[in-house]
Amino acid sequence: MLPLLSGLAEHVCFRPIVSPRNTVIVPRKGRELCRRVLKLQVVAVLLGVAALLSDTGGARGQEAGGTMSEAQPVYRTLVEHGVRPAFIYDGEGFADLSGGARRGATYLGNLNLLLTLDMERLAGWRGATVFLDGLAIHGGRPSAFAGDAQGVSSIEAAPGWTLEEAWIQQNLFGNRFSALIGIYDLNSEFYHLHAADLFLNASFGMGPEFSQSGRGGPSVFPHTAFGARLEVKPLAGVVLRGAILDGVPVERPDGWDVFAKGDGLLIVGEAAFLYRPPAAERSPRLPHRFLLGREAQLPPYEAKLAIGAWHYTATFDDLVRTRGNGAPETHHGSSGAYVIGDAVVYKSELGRRLRVFGQVGLGDPRVNRFGLYTGGGVDLAGVIPARKQDEIGFAVAAGHDGSEFLEQQRRAGRRVVGSEVTLELACRCSITSWLNIQPDLQYVFNPNTDPRVPKALVSLIRIELAF
Repeated sequence: MLPLLSGLAEHVCFRPIVSPRNTVIVPRKGRELCRRVLKLQVVAVLLGVAALLSDTGGARGQEAGGTMSEAQPVYRTLVEHGVRPAFIYDGEGFADLSGGARRGATYLGNLNLLLTLDMERLAGWRGATVFLDGLAIHGGRPSAFAGDAQGVSSIEAAPGWTLEEAWIQQNLFGNRFSALIGIYDLNSEFYHLHAADLFLNASFGMGPEFSQSGRGGPSVFPHTAFGARLEVKPLAGVVLRGAILDGVPVERPDGWDVFAKGDGLLIVGEAAFLYRPPAAERSPRLPHRFLLGREAQLPPYEAKLAIGAWHYTATFDDLVRTRGNGAPETHHGSSGAYVIGDAVVYKSELGRRLRVFGQVGLGDPRVNRFGLYTGGGVDLAGVIPARKQDEIGFAVAAGHDGSEFLEQQRRAGRRVVGSEVTLELACRCSITSWLNIQPDLQYVFNPNTDPRVPKALVSLIRIELAF
């Protein structure tokens, strides 16, 4: 089977590319890189298949306990004293198989060095936690090949080192109240669904109507901002949270800065309603510090509905309208809202679980490109009973251009089709408690809503490591 798939990789890499204007042959270096990435994907797929077929070994690897680092006395001693370090690496092989802006392949990756300090154990400060996340980004840019606007890879960003998060949190009243201040990633709590975590397209993390708003985006990967977040749990299953942050990320072209003149504020609020089963009925989970796998970043639940709204207080230029002197009209503030939800609709005694999710986001079409985003999908876990952590899913993400952006493009003489739609088929195989392999296939209709760019078929293989 490996020679057959390798042969397919050769065929895909060396086939002539027909663009709307002419025929382009992939350069020799590009062909070599394409061949290597595709063979990496072939090997990863075979490893995933082998894991799926290996019930006994795979089941042992998926047990909630027994991680390599926790077995080490040094790590246990650190945790007992309130110090919890973690090392997480996401590597991704990407290939544009057909269409898009250009054919080719690339590799990219993110390295997160995490440190969580339990201040009660460390210094007797009850309810306080300090968190640091150093992020290193390297590699290529998949969307430069796919030509899409939403982002086929959620870990794509400009290479470099940054301090992604650095905050202190204080919990009170039996964790019913929480206050946080520092550099904070909104998407770790806001606009977040467990079922959508499986998928690699960036829109399933946060819709483009919000993620591509403001000046440099909101406080999310890879550019976060300084601010504060408050959270209250008035009733069981009800979470009310709000955040006030700098309207511009901390890291800027001319260096780091916070609350500079003209930045304005970003104000976000969300009400989440959750259903969690009794503790005895919950599925076993990997340790909380791991970002790998289903339900890894937030406590588990079986159903969630969240309603959120956001507002920038800064001044923004209108995309189309101008004053008498030709200068753009300005708007004081920019707002949007979203509704997201997911739920387990089927579960069996063998451990299979089917979850569905949906996302709807409204942006500000006066000053931002995307006025509307719609997304949704299904996620099936435990197809093989002995491998309850493995998942397979299918999802659709659609970014819809706002009316003002469409008018702007019309005036510039550029044709646009109004919506970019991406279909994604994803699979996640938990090889061990510290290693996941995730094959992924995406088909993009109307990349960048530009009718001159052909539909793109892209494949990705993500490897996730956590220690």
